[in-house]
Amino acid sequence: MIEEMRLRGLGVIAEATLPMGAGFTAITGETGAGKTMVVTGLGLLLGQRADSGVVRGDTGNADVAGVWIVPEAGAVADRVQDAGGSLEPVGDGTAELYVGRSITREGRSRATVGGRSAPAGVLADLAEALVVVHGQSEQLRLRSAAAQRTAVDRFGGDAVTEALSSYRAAWEQWRVIDAEHTTLTAEREARVAEAEQLREELASIADAAPQPGEDLALAARAERLAHLEELRAAAAAAREALSSELDGVDVAALTGDARRALERAGERDAALAGLAEQVADLGYRSAEIAVELSGYLADLDETGPQELDAVEHRRAVLTALMRRHGGSLDEVIALAETGGSRLAELEGDDDRIAELDREREAAASTLDDAATALTRARTAAAERLGSLVTVELAALAMPDARITVAVTPAPPSGEGRDEVALLLAPHAGAEPRPVARSASGGELSRVMLAIEVVIASTHPVPTFVFDEVDAGIGGAAAIEVGRRLARLAETSQVIAVTHLAQVAAFASNHLSVVKESDGTVTASSVRSLDGTEREAEMARLLSGLADSSSAIEHARELLELASQPPDRMKARDADF
Repeated sequence: MIEEMRLRGLGVIAEATLPMGAGFTAITGETGAGKTMVVTGLGLLLGQRADSGVVRGDTGNADVAGVWIVPEAGAVADRVQDAGGSLEPVGDGTAELYVGRSITREGRSRATVGGRSAPAGVLADLAEALVVVHGQSEQLRLRSAAAQRTAVDRFGGDAVTEALSSYRAAWEQWRVIDAEHTTLTAEREARVAEAEQLREELASIADAAPQPGEDLALAARAERLAHLEELRAAAAAAREALSSELDGVDVAALTGDARRALERAGERDAALAGLAEQVADLGYRSAEIAVELSGYLADLDETGPQELDAVEHRRAVLTALMRRHGGSLDEVIALAETGGSRLAELEGDDDRIAELDREREAAASTLDDAATALTRARTAAAERLGSLVTVELAALAMPDARITVAVTPAPPSGEGRDEVALLLAPHAGAEPRPVARSASGGELSRVMLAIEVVIASTHPVPTFVFDEVDAGIGGAAAIEVGRRLARLAETSQVIAVTHLAQVAAFASNHLSVVKESDGTVTASSVRSLDGTEREAEMARLLSGLADSSSAIEHARELLELASQPPDRMKARDADF
């Protein structure tokens, strides 16, 4: 439950502390005093979207802080720990959880959970386990088929939850199989064409049998063959200069003369003997090069124009492959390696479609069984919900009203194949009609309250927040709403923003939002009311005059009525 909430710089509220605690807390105040800001602040603590428009004009940011009393162990504690926060144990297996939210005028938001900064989404996760908030927007949502189905599912407890979980698993399995089947059958012609094209491409690559780096080697070979005579002349001239086959002067002869001269003189000077050895090595190396050039020339003599034609033809084949497949020779070779598996996949479409037909049929059967089980669970829950809500409405000054929850077939979806409709017969003899068309604003408020009270019996929530749940009602109906909120507060914390004294009278904790102005600045604060202050506020709610003696007397009677046991109340309800 919410132990305390502090607001600063939020709308018209300059600074306020709201003590909550267990039981039923009623929040009242004049129109425009800032009651809505209390609900807005609570919404911020629950992870709702931050709006910079709520920041008070004379401050740079709005701050909301709250203290929750939560179980020391469980889902909430685990989520806080996951976010890096901590709890403060207070005994009896409970702990205090400190949460906060700050909004700047520029719209930036910062949240804290258990003393650590955290995303606002963590607050939203915690809210699912801690609070149910109802206001005018929730009443509008109650008119939708989806919201009505959700209400039945919540009331259905484990039976519906387990059936819905099984159905969703079966739906997802069927959806995945159906999607693949649809893709394969819809794209059959395109996949057949792709397979045929890929088959031809792989055949052309296999015929050419390209090798890695072959295109570069062929380019070098073609360059050599294209300049054959130039290469032959250069090699022959070099060989002749190194070792002439004629009687001319060549390197071999010159190095021989130089070596012999140095050897003769080397007997007298060791330095020249060393040089003679180097010249000898030069002669041997020139002779080796001359031999290599002779071999090169012999190879050129064996090369003819026909080899150049063969090389150019091979290059043309490889170039055509690369152009056809839009890449390098390495990519062509890679296609040959990977294309086989893709072709096998495409050629196996017929077998895969046949397999998917069998799988889809089995999945559809499983889905049908799961949908039937879900419909059965929802129908049972709907019957019980309708009966119990009808009983609750009788206690909310709608004694002749009857609620029927109809479960009818609908097109399959991820939530089942059921359409759920709340049908209301507001008085005896009336035909049940959808609440979206038959319920007035006041009736819809009471239907919503009745549903929440009934659901709380099977799906308990620690805290309920009602924002003007009494809209559109008054008199005896308002007394019954107040009485029912008090009964709900016996098992859950209840916080209600109300403008009716008949509702506020039943609260165990009465807070008033008070607006004050010094002529230039308007600010609101929150006060906890008791005794004569509470009587005065009740009188204001009843008559608009806080100091009217008759209204104060009426307020005292109303507070006395609310304090009496339910059996003694009924005899006096008509007076209000």
